[in-house]
Amino acid sequence: MKSTEKNEITSGVIWKQILIFFFPILIGAIFQTLYNTVDAVVVGRFSGKIALASVGGSSGLIIELVITFFMGLASGATVIISQAYGSDDRRRIYEALHTAYTFALAGGLILGTAGVLLAPAFLHLLGTPDDLFPGSLTYLRILMAGLAFILIYNIGSGILCAIGDSRRPLYILIVCCVINIALDLWLVAVLKIGVAGAGIATVISQGVSAALVTWLLVFRTGAMKLSLKRLHINLPILSNILKIGLPTAISVSMFTISNMILQTSINRMGSNTVAAWTAYGRVDAFWWLITEAFSVSITTFVGQNYGAKKPQRIKRAILDVIGMELVLSVIAAIVIVSAAPFLISMFTRSQAVITIGARISKVIAPIYWIFIPSDVLSSSLRAENHVVFSTITNTLSICIFRIFWTFITGNRDITFLLRCYPISYIAASSLIIIYFVIEQKKINSKLS
Repeated sequence: MKSTEKNEITSGVIWKQILIFFFPILIGAIFQTLYNTVDAVVVGRFSGKIALASVGGSSGLIIELVITFFMGLASGATVIISQAYGSDDRRRIYEALHTAYTFALAGGLILGTAGVLLAPAFLHLLGTPDDLFPGSLTYLRILMAGLAFILIYNIGSGILCAIGDSRRPLYILIVCCVINIALDLWLVAVLKIGVAGAGIATVISQGVSAALVTWLLVFRTGAMKLSLKRLHINLPILSNILKIGLPTAISVSMFTISNMILQTSINRMGSNTVAAWTAYGRVDAFWWLITEAFSVSITTFVGQNYGAKKPQRIKRAILDVIGMELVLSVIAAIVIVSAAPFLISMFTRSQAVITIGARISKVIAPIYWIFIPSDVLSSSLRAENHVVFSTITNTLSICIFRIFWTFITGNRDITFLLRCYPISYIAASSLIIIYFVIEQKKINSKLS
């Protein structure tokens, strides 16, 4: 049955539709990042730099790896649902919805249990310093125990975004972020239970967000209806999800894996450097929220217009997004480098940590713009079912190169170690641009 409701993503003004979709995703992503940022600020201020490094360093990277890998898998569902929505295939939407939700629930329970049991081994593998190990283990185990909540919210939010609804996930995040901040202050600042309190606050607030997004999918989403009694795995749909999602998961995981390798070198530079890297990582995350919001926006836009067979709208949208991101990257670099000492001081009172964090900002922030073509074009290709090349590119230029760089630089100065970032960005963007120019001609011919 065809819907009579007009789909603005496939028919409206392109730049306007992208921004209407983009801003709720960005604001929502900011609130989602505040979960961990507030943990870091409250813990750093009230429990010290050791606790700050414990909630950010090795434990933070492990959590990030698990979540990004799974969400890479789940992105296959987002692509399939956006394509089906663009072509108004309601049966396919229904099957993809139930398969994706079931996959998130099962994955969260299985990976969460494994994470709790294997947490000590992972922390040892990353060379976590002895003074950070107890706090890191506590924080990691608590978040792994609540992993199902995190995955359910993220897959539910991705499904809503796939049909063009980026506002209601934002409302959920605002509510849950307020809950997280209140619990952080109570458990860490008042009850003085340190990193455990930060972890508990995050899990409770994520549990609320998972419940709310499930409620929306069950009762308040007209384009689809989730039935908890009919949760199932449709194997052909799952196969299609994994064809897109697995290469994407490997691709996005390359960033986290390379950062984990870098973390092993940073861990050997002492707690001041680990704390500075942790604090700057919270600041740096806000730029990557912008790129992620554009990535989700262009994936949904291209996916729906691919389903509707409108290649010219796809081309125009890609150019618009790249242009907008380039302007924002220059602004972000100027603000972060200029305000770095103040921003780092929000997380710690240690002048040594603040000084190191400011030095890190001068290496990382000015190069944001280099990676933009790779990110936008990879997202567009993913929405058109082309994911393998970007996986190969990220494996070679992001992961393998950075590992090689880490080994040849050893334990030298942190700013020298981080020079692998601009080199890897240049390589990734160059390769993706060449591939995109060649492949997009074939895609446009297919859609015409």
